[in-house]
Amino acid sequence: MADSTSTKSRKRRQPDPDSTTELLFKNLLKPDSVILQTLQSLVISTASASSSKPLTLSDLSLSSSCREVTDLSLTSVQSEIEALTISIVQSILSGKGFSFNVPSRAATNQLYVPELDRIVLKDKNTLRPFANISSVRKCTITARILSLIHQLCQKSIHVTKRDLFYTDVKLFQDQTQSDAVLDDVSCMLGCTRSSLNVIAAEKGVVVGRLIFSDNGDMIDCTKMGMGGKAIPPNIDRVGDMQSDALFILLVEKDAAYIRLAEDRFYNRFPCIIVTAKGQPDVATRLFLRKMKTELKLPVLALVDSDPYGLKILSVYGCGSKNMSYDSANLTTPDIKWLGIRPSDLDKYKIPEQCRLPMTEQDIKTGKDLLEEDFVKKNPGWVEELSLMVKTKQKAEIQALSSFGFQYLSEVYLPLKLQQQDWL
Repeated sequence: MADSTSTKSRKRRQPDPDSTTELLFKNLLKPDSVILQTLQSLVISTASASSSKPLTLSDLSLSSSCREVTDLSLTSVQSEIEALTISIVQSILSGKGFSFNVPSRAATNQLYVPELDRIVLKDKNTLRPFANISSVRKCTITARILSLIHQLCQKSIHVTKRDLFYTDVKLFQDQTQSDAVLDDVSCMLGCTRSSLNVIAAEKGVVVGRLIFSDNGDMIDCTKMGMGGKAIPPNIDRVGDMQSDALFILLVEKDAAYIRLAEDRFYNRFPCIIVTAKGQPDVATRLFLRKMKTELKLPVLALVDSDPYGLKILSVYGCGSKNMSYDSANLTTPDIKWLGIRPSDLDKYKIPEQCRLPMTEQDIKTGKDLLEEDFVKKNPGWVEELSLMVKTKQKAEIQALSSFGFQYLSEVYLPLKLQQQDWL
């Protein structure tokens, strides 16, 4: 009986495998001062790269002509709409009918420019005639959106995309339709979407070592609690950015953001933490670019180890095909992929039960990404994505919680920064 009890006691004292793994990686960590020195060198190299004048489309001799939009004042937008209306009236009076000449935003009209590391829109248009049963409704929606934008210019006010939809629900039927035409109108007028005074609802949040003015009010993002400060939907309200951060940490998921905010990760390693809580919205993309441009800080990305995590990262870095016409204003070049990467699953001994099998759609998306030029340009991305497709395994950031709820902030990220393990 004594021997049996002793055996049970010895079994209870055996260390938990997950605890052993956590301890193993904790022992690899150097003092924070050493890691901070590593980050200082990254800041210096980023600032040096930012000092040179960035390339623009006009600096390149491309075989295809491309279209880009610029920020326009409300007066200029109003004038463009009025000039477009006059040309339509003249077309009707001359017997040519009523139609819009709309820039094509189809996938075949997109072009990835390696020199700029972003997607741009080629200069091809499609006709949207009123006297055609297949386009009469979309032509009507376009006219209605132009009329509403003209009203906003006259009143000098902002509305959300949802507000815009509810002005004529019977015509629009679905907000995706009014949203799509809004992008068309932005292209037609040659202005950024923010120039139209139509904004998306607040989605992204920021916390950490950043002070900025929001419509004249100074905001200290270290005093916003774990929820952080909502990113203003109108980037024109934002100014006077100040920071003593060493880097910007872009986080895909809200859950990971909350963990890092509550642990005050930005105090241990001076940084600014930002998330769009999933798919990148325009306001968060504009805000991230503004921080990168004004503060000249490196941007490190923390996304899920799946094809969609990499797609989200690429939207921030290279732009989305849907809004390629405004990629010059919406993209943040040289974002580094910090984690979670497919190679991390074995390197950090992520338990098998925390790894998820990729679906057929996941594998297809991964293979499609491998054919994208913006992926091919980065050999490290190709290697990681190929490994993901080969192993058919994916994992969320939360898989790290299997080693402890604070493993992300106390072990994984510090070790990544120490080893300069980013792509």
